[in-house]
Amino acid sequence: MAFAPINGQNIYYEDTGGDGPVVVLGHGFLMDHEMFVHQVAALRDQYRVITWDERGFGLTEFDGQPFTYWDSAADCLGLMTHLGVDRAVVGGMSQGGYLSLRVALSAPERVRALILLDSGAALDHPDTLAANQGMVDLWLAVGPVDDLANAVATIIIDDPAENPKWIAKWQARPKELMAEPARCLLTRDDVSPRLGEITCPALVVHGTEDTAITMEHAEAMAAALVGCGGVVKVGGAHAANLTNPEPVNAAILEFLADLPA
Repeated sequence: MAFAPINGQNIYYEDTGGDGPVVVLGHGFLMDHEMFVHQVAALRDQYRVITWDERGFGLTEFDGQPFTYWDSAADCLGLMTHLGVDRAVVGGMSQGGYLSLRVALSAPERVRALILLDSGAALDHPDTLAANQGMVDLWLAVGPVDDLANAVATIIIDDPAENPKWIAKWQARPKELMAEPARCLLTRDDVSPRLGEITCPALVVHGTEDTAITMEHAEAMAAALVGCGGVVKVGGAHAANLTNPEPVNAAILEFLADLPA
């Protein structure tokens, strides 16, 4: 097990190693590095793949203090520095995409390209925000009891084989760990007006059944990113890279193969 002391956190990460181009992947809300198991398997022969657990999730030792996705971007950059990586393809799913956009805005010289999976740049619709706040309030009050956990798993994963695995993880963790990551998610700033500043190549992949982040959000983000050719639409819900890995991996491999050296 590998940890890196970064920005007051003890960040857990996994690194396939090797001499190939580096790809750094950040997970979505309530998930952890294991959601990229299929991407690591598909990429590791040609690329050095680094996955990591963000503040409040997985095995990372989190200080419990308030933070923003700009802080998470700094964690990603700090991990790259810790591992001797000057420049990488940076990406992630959902909130992993939120922080990846902020990495590109904070340190464009260190981002070779972006991979944005079921993510977006704009803020949630007020109705979505209210629903998410209600879910968080209930989680903090009673924990991820079966009814709540099943409802959340259906939104994020919606797969009968995967749902129980992640519900078991959620129910094994103290419910209080949700507080600060949820605050970060629900109070994040809108970076959509700044997308034109990002000029590196960008891949946007989105599940056609994703109800957590709409296809309209993905299309608006893709249209505003100078280096993006549009949304690659695949089957699946929010965590399409986990439940529908074949088309997602195919899109990633094609994108990486076409990147300039």
